[in-house]
Amino acid sequence: MTDAPTGPPERPSVWRSLIADPKHGPLPALLLVMTTTTGVVDAVSIISLGRVFVGNMTGNVVFIGFALVGVRGFSLAASLSALGGFLVGALGGGLALEHLRFNRATLLRNTLGVEFVLIAVALVLAVVSGPPVGRVFADAIAACLAVALGLQNTAARHLAVPDLTTTVLTMTLTGIAADVHQRDRATVARRLSAVATMFLGAVGGALLVLHVGPAAGVGLALFLIGLVLVAAIALARTPAAWHA
Repeated sequence: MTDAPTGPPERPSVWRSLIADPKHGPLPALLLVMTTTTGVVDAVSIISLGRVFVGNMTGNVVFIGFALVGVRGFSLAASLSALGGFLVGALGGGLALEHLRFNRATLLRNTLGVEFVLIAVALVLAVVSGPPVGRVFADAIAACLAVALGLQNTAARHLAVPDLTTTVLTMTLTGIAADVHQRDRATVARRLSAVATMFLGAVGGALLVLHVGPAAGVGLALFLIGLVLVAAIALARTPAAWHA
């Protein structure tokens, strides 16, 4: 007597796929918090540092073009500082990965450790400057935040969780629209969560900048990265399949 067919394997629930994915473990949830951080720091930079992106280099290149032709309100120095900082962060992350061969858990932990320090430096600069942020301080803060986001972007690229780059949403939004009949609820949830977390970060960052000050926005970013860093340190201590 043979057993009756059991049918296709049961898929994990949508929320479980974000915190205990069979392939990526808790990485989706942690990367979503990092995506929120990007929304926060871009809100700070756009509102307080001279209309400059520190996480979205597509927009930043456009802003450099505006500044070059003399459009008022755009700072060429801040935009160039952010672009240069982002490239430095991405290059440093790439070189470290090439020579040190981290597993995914160690990569996340070490990236967040450096990013935490960079955002902490930006917070000190923002506190010392006070609102409104002076031009020299604005350029320095933009550079620090951009290095942090460049490093984060490189790490997210190597962690390779689909739709979670943590810094840009263009392809994520394209996937939502192009795959409108997607039946994989986990994929849809991951994409929508990326958009929602970036949005919430931008809203939260903007409210803090407008009603408290730029330092409060940077402080929120530091708090969020600190939370993920604590989780990453704990997760790196215990071997798991998703580390590979």
